[in-house]
Amino acid sequence: MEHLALEDFPGIDSLYRLVNIASRRATQVSKPETRALVSTHAKKPIMIALDEVREGKVSYRVGEGEEDELDIL
Repeated sequence: MEHLALEDFPGIDSLYRLVNIASRRATQVSKPETRALVSTHAKKPIMIALDEVREGKVSYRVGEGEEDELDIL
């Protein structure tokens, strides 16, 4: 597994936010009807999700309530 740094993820301001975004997207990717948004050699949903976030295909919007929303580009 490669070493990942927060600086590798443009637009992500905290490690907590990165974990939250990647875990939500990994849940989506693990469903059979969902395809990866980027070309990757990863097989695990969390690594696919991290690749998508790193390449800017998944972003977030801070909500007014407790829920933030993912934007899939």
